[in-house]
Amino acid sequence: MLKGILLDIGGVLYDGENVIDGAQDALMQLRKEYFLRFLSNTSRTTPQTLLQKLLKMGFDVKEEELFTAVSAAKSYIEGRGAYVVATDEVRDYFGSGADIEVVLICDAYTNFTYQNLNTAFRHLERGCELLATNDNRYFRDSDGELSLDAGGFVRCLEYASQKRATILGKPNCAFFHLALKSMGLSAEEVVMVGDDIETDILGAQKCGLRAVMVKTGKFKSEDLQKGKPDFIVNSIAELPKLLKEIG
Repeated sequence: MLKGILLDIGGVLYDGENVIDGAQDALMQLRKEYFLRFLSNTSRTTPQTLLQKLLKMGFDVKEEELFTAVSAAKSYIEGRGAYVVATDEVRDYFGSGADIEVVLICDAYTNFTYQNLNTAFRHLERGCELLATNDNRYFRDSDGELSLDAGGFVRCLEYASQKRATILGKPNCAFFHLALKSMGLSAEEVVMVGDDIETDILGAQKCGLRAVMVKTGKFKSEDLQKGKPDFIVNSIAELPKLLKEIG
């Protein structure tokens, strides 16, 4: 029996800076029937900034329901010094630590400079571990167009250093399971909803969850050639009806 829902945020609840039609009402309906957790690979901003954005958009989201790749990364590297390639806001969120043991790549936006990437590379050459909040290829930006996410820059450093990055957000099963544990539910009792065929849909399925793909956000019809979602809806507005049907 379905008891909980994991919801991607960007592309599911909002598109750029615009709320998806019907998203707020759908969320209100879903909250009456299911446990909710909100999962985001967004790594340009801190969890607090993302939460405030959701609240200003009219979404009823509680701090303890929000799981981001940035917060997962902070927990993972706690106590270790890190060289963080990120926006100024996110870099400040991690603070300064001891001697550098890990390199963490976030969506650094304009801070993806040669100097920052080369410094990261040199730390990797000295033996540091390579970590990334996410390796998404792109996302739907505030202007309605697709923009580069962290994935291409992660691949750049993987290629140069010949090291494989540990991804701390989706599709890492540990990230999904952290949200499941907070609800006290098993994977069989929860469905993942997202717009990214690789991190949301295939990632969730590999971790034992069923997955619903929405045709909003970064969705493209050719995505369906990469994998098969368990269910497809035009938008989150159709989700309450679908979930009642599948039980």
